[in-house]
Amino acid sequence: MDLTYTPEEEEFRARLRTWLAGVLPTLPPKPSPHDWPARRAYDLGWQRMLYDAGYAGLHWPVDAGGRGATPTQHLIYLEETEKAGAPYVGANFVGLLHAGPTIASEGSAGQRARWLPPVLRGEEVWCQGFSEPDAGSDLAALRTRAWRDGDDYVVSGSKIWTSHAEVADWCELLVRTDPGARKHRGITWLAMPMDAPGITVRPLRTLAGSTEFAEVFLDEVRVPAANRVGAENDGWRVTMVTLSYERGTAFVGEVVACRRVLCEVAREARKNGRWDDAALRRRLGGLNAEFRALWRLTQWNVSEAQGTGGVPGVGGSVFKLAYSHARQELFDAAAEVLGPDALDLGREWTLDRLSSLSYTIAAGTSQIQRNIVAERILGLPRGR
Repeated sequence: MDLTYTPEEEEFRARLRTWLAGVLPTLPPKPSPHDWPARRAYDLGWQRMLYDAGYAGLHWPVDAGGRGATPTQHLIYLEETEKAGAPYVGANFVGLLHAGPTIASEGSAGQRARWLPPVLRGEEVWCQGFSEPDAGSDLAALRTRAWRDGDDYVVSGSKIWTSHAEVADWCELLVRTDPGARKHRGITWLAMPMDAPGITVRPLRTLAGSTEFAEVFLDEVRVPAANRVGAENDGWRVTMVTLSYERGTAFVGEVVACRRVLCEVAREARKNGRWDDAALRRRLGGLNAEFRALWRLTQWNVSEAQGTGGVPGVGGSVFKLAYSHARQELFDAAAEVLGPDALDLGREWTLDRLSSLSYTIAAGTSQIQRNIVAERILGLPRGR
């Protein structure tokens, strides 16, 4: 992997910086974090600006509506947008970072033409209907049923931790279509319209006070069979594609954000006198090394994905495992620097510290990631 930048890549960086410098001051104020309809509108508005400027789906294949950018251009984009303080994908997270890429990889030509352009143009939001109340970390233990009735699947069951369900247009939904099959074999991946009759959404309030997750109850919801991505009962394989994107590339922009926060924490420590603590300096120095290493791992994973058709490999689990714990350590260090102010929910980094606790659960628990690393990378036998 060549980590140097070509003149063309530096030119791409310069153009992006110029565009960001001109467009970011024109953005409206960010809405309240508790006003999800306003947040949806804000996030979709930013996505439309990216689309009009040619930066939407930068690394997506050209035949999926993207620009087919190189891995290095993608990483430059992530670096520069984060450094400039550009909006995060927000409500567009599921559609842009794993549902969309999954459809680009596994969907039919008609499905790609129907679902991908609205995501890139900032017209539709997706949510993720994977986790269930009784399945825990064992995603394949899901019980939501779907049975075929003519041209439709009829779906009944419930989902939990459904990201952005209350403002979503579509849901990437896992259902069990063959209850008699081995649990990994009888699963199907569906695209469910969120305005279909029989869907009830109940927002969940997190420890940080936000409601980006919800419970979703499905009472004989009819989903067209044409909305199935992949073959019936082949949904576990399609899901592994989705999770590869979620663990492999969906968090890479956050590494840049954490490096920025680390610098801010160090500045705060110098300002409030805590920089004299040698143990704290060692702690922050260790975090600096950790995030630099994670950025190199990100470069490796993105480059590897490009060489294998765009789907991230199991190295994404190494990244996700290390990043989840490094993020928690970063905001624990921030709390140490803030001292008693770390209890103030209005203070910067306090809510980030609370949300960081979820990262060892979201997108697959750390225990699951360790199993993947042990079995698929190190070749160790499966546990019993």
